[in-house]
Amino acid sequence: MKILLLADQESKSLYDYYSPEKIEGIDLIISCGDLKASYLSFFATVSHAPVLYIRGNHDCQYARKPPEGCICIEDDIFVYKGVRILGLGGSMEYIPHSDNQYTEKKMKKRIRHLRWKLFKNRGFDILVAHAPARELNDMPDLPHRGFQCFRNLMDKYKPKFFVHGHVHATYGTGFKRRDIYGRTTVINAYEYYVLEYPDDENSKGGAI
Repeated sequence: MKILLLADQESKSLYDYYSPEKIEGIDLIISCGDLKASYLSFFATVSHAPVLYIRGNHDCQYARKPPEGCICIEDDIFVYKGVRILGLGGSMEYIPHSDNQYTEKKMKKRIRHLRWKLFKNRGFDILVAHAPARELNDMPDLPHRGFQCFRNLMDKYKPKFFVHGHVHATYGTGFKRRDIYGRTTVINAYEYYVLEYPDDENSKGGAI
């Protein structure tokens, strides 16, 4: 299964210079946040693939006008072709009481509320978040610090993939597109990335 991951930055190649062959064979599209609603709706229009999304820290406008034709998976487990996809959007709280920003304690509380869904689905295969995990492709400043509870989730459930955004390739030389944490492949979806989700462990992906 081919999954198109999107996050943070609109792709000129896919949007401004769109052509159908660029998303040919894509089975599922997942947004990791901080993208305009109209951008996600565009892909829902031109593709037959479902478009799933979580909210980034700048996606406050979704409350007023969510992406049309797309599926919000915040605080939920969405199952597609047998693949269990868990959504947890938002970033570390750096402006108190802001939408889509959470302290470590608040994010842990969100995860606790998912206990029944995690039990019912026997875990999950892909964790979709906006923020990274703590000390795993995150940054030292508070706005871009990752969540320790994401690492705890991976330790417990050992998903195949953890996909996130929030840390841009333009921020400096420390950007990592792919990493490994235990049994989990970690992918920064900045702009776009095509993930091949096979049954085996030899998962590969890349640019269109």
